[in-house]
Amino acid sequence: VFGNAKVTGSAEVTGNAKVVGNAEVCDNAKVSDNARAFGNAKVSDNARVTGNAKVYDNAEVCDNAKVSDDARVTGNARVTGDAWVSGDAWVTGDAWVFDNAKVTGDAWVSGNARVCGKAKVTGSAEVCDNAKVSDDARVTGNAEVIGNAKVSDIAEVTGNAKVYDNAKVTGNAWVYGNAKVSDDAWVYGSAEVYGNAKVTGNARVTGNAWVYGNARVTGNAKVYGNAKVTGRAKVTDNAWVSGDAWVFDNAKVTGNAR
Repeated sequence: VFGNAKVTGSAEVTGNAKVVGNAEVCDNAKVSDNARAFGNAKVSDNARVTGNAKVYDNAEVCDNAKVSDDARVTGNARVTGDAWVSGDAWVTGDAWVFDNAKVTGDAWVSGNARVCGKAKVTGSAEVCDNAKVSDDARVTGNAEVIGNAKVSDIAEVTGNAKVYDNAKVTGNAWVYGNAKVSDDAWVYGSAEVYGNAKVTGNARVTGNAWVYGNARVTGNAKVYGNAKVTGRAKVTDNAWVSGDAWVFDNAKVTGNAR
């Protein structure tokens, strides 16, 4: 323990761990192994910081939260509840990871992002800006959830997929490959968007619908039921594609078509 650092209550600093600067470890918290707490960091309640983990700047780890392995919690970030940050993951900026959420691998959570519920952010995924990943949702691989985007329920965003702006992916939906969901678009139900497909504008993809290949769904369009939109097909304006319909190759469904 160095500088103005404090270790109070029943807190423990063991092994080769160091608490430096104005950092505080208090209550029943433990900092162990080669872990570091420095700057104005605070580790409190029953929190654990282990392995080679580092908590610094104004970051806080509290409640029953854990930070382990080579993870970093920095800036004004908070890791609370029963959350766990591990691997080489970073939680930084004003981000919060809480409830039973897990951030692991090389994942990055930053800005004002929130990861909560039983959500998992893994691989090299990024959750940034004002994005929120909640419930039992998964963001994995090289996926990005940024802007004001939301991923919730048991939805999954993986591969190189991107969900951004005010877009939502909810329910049991799956967005993967190089797919992009943006603007105010919403993918929900058991829908899948994958390949190089894009869903933009105020478009909706729901039910058991698939949008894939280089397909585009935009405007106020809706694709639902068991419909499939693929190839270079486009569904735009106020058009609806439903039932067991297939739209493929270079086909276009526009206007108020039903």
